[in-house]
Parts: sequence; C-alpha cells; structure tokens
Amino acid sequence: MKKIFYFAASALMMCSCADSFLSEEPVGEFLPGQVESEENIEGIVTGAYAVLDGYYASDAINSGCSNWQFGDVVSDDAYKGGGGTGDQNQIHLMEIFNANPTGIDFEARWAALYEGIKRCNQAIRLLNGSEVKNKEQRLAEMRFLRGHYYFNLKIIYNQIPWIDETLVDPNEYNKKSNIEFSSDQLWEKILEEFSAAYKVLPESQADYGRPTKMAARAYMAKVYLYQSKWKECLEACDEVIQSGKYELFPDFRNVFLPENDNCSEIIFAIQLSINDGSPNNENGSYGDRLLPPGGPYPVYGFLRPTQNLVNAYKTDVKGLPYNDGKDVSENDYVDVRLDHTLARPNIPFMDVQLYDWTPREASVYGPYSPKKRLVSLNSTYYSPIWPYVNALNFYVIRYADLLLWRAEAAIETGDLETGRKYINMIRERAKNTQHVKTMDQSQDAANYKVGVYDEPFKSKNEAVQALRMERRLEMAHEGIRFFDLVRWGVADEVINAYIAKEKVFRSHLQNAHFVKGKHEYFPIPQSMIDICGTEVMKQNPGY
Repeated sequence: MKKIFYFAASALMMCSCADSFLSEEPVGEFLPGQVESEENIEGIVTGAYAVLDGYYASDAINSGCSNWQFGDVVSDDAYKGGGGTGDQNQIHLMEIFNANPTGIDFEARWAALYEGIKRCNQAIRLLNGSEVKNKEQRLAEMRFLRGHYYFNLKIIYNQIPWIDETLVDPNEYNKKSNIEFSSDQLWEKILEEFSAAYKVLPESQADYGRPTKMAARAYMAKVYLYQSKWKECLEACDEVIQSGKYELFPDFRNVFLPENDNCSEIIFAIQLSINDGSPNNENGSYGDRLLPPGGPYPVYGFLRPTQNLVNAYKTDVKGLPYNDGKDVSENDYVDVRLDHTLARPNIPFMDVQLYDWTPREASVYGPYSPKKRLVSLNSTYYSPIWPYVNALNFYVIRYADLLLWRAEAAIETGDLETGRKYINMIRERAKNTQHVKTMDQSQDAANYKVGVYDEPFKSKNEAVQALRMERRLEMAHEGIRFFDLVRWGVADEVINAYIAKEKVFRSHLQNAHFVKGKHEYFPIPQSMIDICGTEVMKQNPGY
C-alpha cells in the first residue's frame, strides 16, 4: 500500500515563495510568536519536504527531482527529444555542450534546491527554539533533507554557496561566496548533514516519505563514493546490507510499478501522488511532464533513448554484455532489462498491445521511447487530463544502486571476488525477471538471455568495466549516468566517442563536443553572478 505525505497548501504557505532564494527577501513567513504551536512547526517541517519533487514557483518542467536533463540527456543514454531542437532549445544546447549560464534549467534547478535549503534552515531555527515532541527526530530529518539538496547542487554545479540556519538576515544571502569552501570541504559538510541525521533518525518511520537511520547511512555511502573514499564507502554499505531491512525486489520490471514503489528495494524515495486534493495534481510527477505520457504516449516525447544505450543491452551466448559495434537486430540476444527500460518498435508497450504510435520527431530522435518511469494510460496512478502526471515515486536510492556501490568499493580496494558477487546479485535478478511477450502472449518478444559472471575477473580493469557496464544497464534513465561518468573521470572519452558515432545518423549532434575541464559541471546561473557580483560568485571554468 502506497503511503505518502500530502503536502497541504497551508503547509506550503508557511514558507517563502520568493522567485530566488539568493535574490529575494522572504515573504509571508510567520513571526516567532506565531509558530510556537506544535501544529505550525510541523507544517513548516512539512514545507521542507514539499519541494523535494522540484515543484517550486513554476510548473517544474525545468527543475524536476529526477535530473533527467542533467543526468541523462547530456550522457550517452538519452537524446533530448520533443518537437525538434527548437523545443526546449536550452536543453538541446545542454545536449550538444553549447549551453550558456542564462539557461532556464540552470536557473530553475538552482532556485528549487536552494528553496529546499531555505525551508530546512527555517525549520531548524524554529525547532531549536521550541520544546515540541519529536524535536530531535525532526531536526535530524531536516539535516537529511538539507544534505540531499546540497548533494544535488554539488554534483550539478560543483562550487556552491553554503548557507545554513545561522544565517538569519536575508540581506546577507548575496554575500555568501561559492568559493568560501573548497570542493573537498563542501563534500565534508554534506557528509556532516547525513552523519548528524544517522545518529538520531529511527530505524523505521510510519510515513514512508520520511528518512530512516539506514537511509542516512546509505547517503553517507554515496558521499564517500563521490569522494573515492572506498574503505568508508564499503563499511557504510555493509551496515545497510547487514541491517536486513532491504532486499532486491524479485522482478526488475515490478520495481517500477507505482503500487510497489515503497517496496523492499527502496531505501529513500520522493513521494508523489495524484488525486489528493492538490491543485492540478501538483504533487504528481511534474518534473517529468515532458516525458511521455503527455496525453497519449507520444505527445511530448522528451528523454529519448539513444541507439548507443539500446546496443549496450546486447548479450552473447552466455548472456553477458557483448559489444560488437553493431546495432541490435531482432536475432541478437538481449538483456531483458532493455525492453523494461525503453520501448522499441514491434515490442508490446505497457498495455498498448502494439507499438502502434509513432514517437514524436522520429526522424530526428529515432524510434525509441522511455519506459522505465512511465505508467499505463489506464492506471489509476495516471491522470489522463492536463497536466498528465503520474504518481510513480522518484527513487533517490535503490538497494540495487547500493549493492553496485559495494561492488565498486570492493573492486577499488582489490577485492575482485566480492565485487563479482554483488554484480552477480544484480544480474541474477535480471535473469529471473519476467520476459516481455508478443501481443498474443504466445512467445517472448525478443531473444532474452542474461547470464552471470561464472569465472573470476582476470584483472582489476576487467572488473571495473563489468561494474561500470552493470551500473549503466541497471540504472539507465534514473538521472545517474552522466554523474557516474564524471566521477569516474571518463566523461570526455565516453561522450565524445558516443557523439562521433551517433552524429552520423543523428544530425542534431553534429556540433556536439565535450570539453574536458569544463563540461563536467554546469554553469552557475548568470542571475546569481549578476546579483552577487563576480568577487562573491565565481563562474565555473570555461563558461
């Protein structure tokens, strides 16, 4: 049974709705005497959760929590899609690595994340001055959420201003420099947020949307991962694994059904809902509105799978990843996750018995469509009227993700066998996942074959390549791929090789080129530099 927070309008009104966290003074906030009641403080705490989905002072299509344009479209996993290169052109410019700091996506994501931080800071100040019950737990929740908001800012923009509850005067916001702390210091401050939450949060929560002790420990593991602190990462992963609270859901496809989205595999998720009384279903998947479905499946048509991603799912006679440099054909063996992650011609799609609709601008973006994070048009978790949102949660941390962190940490510390064990756990689940059938259900829709690594890896390099491929296959279109490539230090190599091959048949990539030392991070919004001044707010290199 799906259980969520209902972010009531009254809770939202307790927090500022200024256009920019760093540029506007708070409006409509309570005076100290008005927030003494536990009910009002709880409402302000709820307000800090409310912007997790990225919905803030807009329709959120440029600030959604899934990071689809930041983590997928700029990688080798997805094209922008939509109605050609002029539709959301600023995302097209991101895709070809020609964006500038005025892009609306840079502005909107920055504003939404800092709004979340501001609400956490406000709640922390009020909680510190109160004697409400659950005070320490609520403070820990706010530290966790603040860590989450800052984590996203760090991987997107790198050098960011750090603003906490000690900064009360909004006139001081514009004096906070984004180079006050080094990159390493920022990671340590983010780690401190999750560490503080870990020490206090309970083992379980009645509300699924609230973080738990093990969710905080898992996020600590993720920070260690990005710092390449392998020993600390594996220790944190082991604690989560040994807690016994999580397990892989038996079937890969079923993980992404909304009726299962608080299942045993989900460590922390952003709770989404529809038909809960919010205006225009604003608690639904607003940030993913540009993805199908937008009405009938092909209408909006953004986030389109690349041919490169499709080819990655090809397997050999043993069911292991197989890259022969050729496009997948109907006679090839493929990993079953291919047809649960994306839609291909002549393969049944959800409960559309035939792929009988043409993806938007197929001549530009090809014949494939996203599938993993969509729901059936006939599902009760989908709203068939504007704004066409669904109630499938966004998974911030899945157990499968954490198992692959553990595999990576093992490999990086020389324990190739443990790495193989955890990679094989993911592949074993894929092996046992339901096959997509033909429309008459008489046979498999493709030649599905998934195997495990039966023999030890011959070298660390072989293990690393197996791990990185497994992360791509398992986590595709979950807003992760680009950030993985950056932290591995291979973004320029991988992305430019991808562009060189695909621009031959995808003309929109003709002028694309990734510049090492520049494109690993996105530009600081120009509005922030204009407001704060170049002595306070420094632009990222190359922009």
